[in-house]
Amino acid sequence: MDNSYTPQQRLNEVNQAIQSVLLGGQSYKIGSRSLTRADLALLRSMRDDLEAQIASGEDSHLLDNTYVAFFDGR
Repeated sequence: MDNSYTPQQRLNEVNQAIQSVLLGGQSYKIGSRSLTRADLALLRSMRDDLEAQIASGEDSHLLDNTYVAFFDGR
């Protein structure tokens, strides 16, 4: 993969590709020529991975307001 794109830029491209498949279909044929777009399942998987990558780079509030308790097993 080309490393000059940020994960956010890649996510934007993947979302545009998903939109193209949803609006224009997976493939089409005009005369003897045909076009097949990227696989929708693969695009969705890529989107999920990129979203996770972006989220992991940001401050996570997952464990905010979490407390630890120690019990001394009497």
